[in-house]
Amino acid sequence: MYKKLLIAGAVALTAVSAQAADIVDTAVAAGKFKTLATALQAAGLVDTLKGKGPFTVFAPTDEAFAKVPKADLDALLKDKAKLTAVLTYHVVPGKVMSTDIKPGKVKTVQGSELTIGTAGGVTVDNAKVVAADVAADNGVIHVIDTVLMPK
Repeated sequence: MYKKLLIAGAVALTAVSAQAADIVDTAVAAGKFKTLATALQAAGLVDTLKGKGPFTVFAPTDEAFAKVPKADLDALLKDKAKLTAVLTYHVVPGKVMSTDIKPGKVKTVQGSELTIGTAGGVTVDNAKVVAADVAADNGVIHVIDTVLMPK
């Protein structure tokens, strides 16, 4: 089932990214990242992720953001410094495709490390990668099911 979900998600998002869009435009066009797009705007990170890159973004879906209690999410969206830290914790410098992912630690743009796991599917900290290798012209998106919080 995981494989089918991963393939279906990748196919749906790959169709969107076939138009050679940057990471932000690719995510927005997919229609499943409205909260992420709002958060990127609130943090002032849209231009950065539209930049040259390359970037690897572990992108939480709207469903992932829905797991965060509304009061906590509202507070986060109003705290630009904390929001920026959370969002940049989802970004790794360079273009890391699924074939390049190895278990272990990887440093984020935020400065902390994410823990990558590969047993039973790819995980990033406590999030599952539900679609991988969504290509953008300035990097790659791996879709995750949980919002990651820096340690």
